[in-house]
Amino acid sequence: MLISQLEGMAVALWGWGREGRAAYHAIRAQLPAQPLTLFCSPAELDQAQALGDALLTVRTDGTAQALGAFALVIKSPGISPYKPEALAAQAAGTRFIGGSSLWFAAHANADGVLENTVCVTGTKGKSTTTALLAHLLRAGGHRTGLAGNIGLPLLEVLDPQPAPDYWAVELSSYQTGEVGRAGVRPAVAIVLNIFPEHLDWHGSEQRYIDDKLSLVTAGHPRIAVLNAADVHLQALQLPHSQVVWFNQPEGWHMVGSVVHRGSQAVFDTANSPLPGAHNRGNLCAVLAAIEAMGLDAVALAPAVQSFRPLPNRLQWLGQRDGIGYVNDSISTTPHASLAALDCFAGWRIALLVGGHDRGLDWHDFAAHMQQQAPLEIITMGANGPRIHALLQPLAAGRFGLHAAADLDDAVRLARQALGAQGGVVLLSPGAPSFGVYTDYVARGRHFAELAGFDPALISQIPGLGVN
Repeated sequence: MLISQLEGMAVALWGWGREGRAAYHAIRAQLPAQPLTLFCSPAELDQAQALGDALLTVRTDGTAQALGAFALVIKSPGISPYKPEALAAQAAGTRFIGGSSLWFAAHANADGVLENTVCVTGTKGKSTTTALLAHLLRAGGHRTGLAGNIGLPLLEVLDPQPAPDYWAVELSSYQTGEVGRAGVRPAVAIVLNIFPEHLDWHGSEQRYIDDKLSLVTAGHPRIAVLNAADVHLQALQLPHSQVVWFNQPEGWHMVGSVVHRGSQAVFDTANSPLPGAHNRGNLCAVLAAIEAMGLDAVALAPAVQSFRPLPNRLQWLGQRDGIGYVNDSISTTPHASLAALDCFAGWRIALLVGGHDRGLDWHDFAAHMQQQAPLEIITMGANGPRIHALLQPLAAGRFGLHAAADLDDAVRLARQALGAQGGVVLLSPGAPSFGVYTDYVARGRHFAELAGFDPALISQIPGLGVN
């Protein structure tokens, strides 16, 4: 649906975060006389009313009855469409879409294809992969847009001039369904991996998997770039798409630290700035996508050397008093914490885990701790006691285990546990930050501050926007 098609409709916005504000401004720019209603939280009420928009009605009663009075509700990604009030309003005839749908509709060709657009998703590594894709395209001289879930809502770059040659778009599991709902097809879609996450939003593990995979199952990309090592992806049947596999010997894959294209050794990543083996593997996804677009991926691969790692993702902050600090605040699953530990195998590590409890299973994490545990584990947050109780029977003779009241206490305990020998304090919580922090960025900033570094200097994502 195009923004111009909203004229005269009963339209509401639901949510007033950055995505909600982007949707409001995009609509208002094209339809200045369109009446709009905003459903927001009481805390956001004053900010929304301060706009002074006489045609904007601001409400805090997002009930099923209130939402059901509108033909269309443009929902912020963080609000689950499976909430009872949303389901009831939908049953009454209200249509729910996200702001991303409006961007997709505006950028699709007449045949519905998002030409020269690569959509990237996956449970782990999607932000770094999307940024790396944009970086390599720009290294090849191509004007490229980097936007989406990575930190820049698509509607904030609705009509950049001049238009980019390519788009690198990150989509979370909250947004992947917007592609199919918009009736468009990405030129290329990358799916990196699938692990259980965001179960509170999706309602179940299977629904999370289905929603995540909808980028390729309902979005019907022209080319789907898939990880051959992921069991969920291996089982897919995509009759509407050409499938290109990475992480298999016939395609782009890793042999040790060296990227290969089939039998051809292309580039040694040993000294590259990519953090972690999983991100080096995801470089193969990027190169496969670049090649699928008809570009010379072999020639562009060495440009990874000038890539700047993203904040809050295995980010080395620096060293203070013999102790190094690594900010992996974006880690919101136990699998992500395990991947972070792999990056620092052989180091003296104090690992900080725990946060918002959304019911994820930590037994696999605990099983890994029986084999290769860090020196110290500090649990914290709402699910800290549950993780602590799971690990306690395993700790004796294997690792130190400490319970912290909050992040401040966790950092203090980590320093104390590492002692004069030093080591690395690794914040890779394996859980969201909800309840204490507004998002993982705020948690990472606080960690940087506690470690003695300037939060402002470590928070900026390089390359956002069009350039």
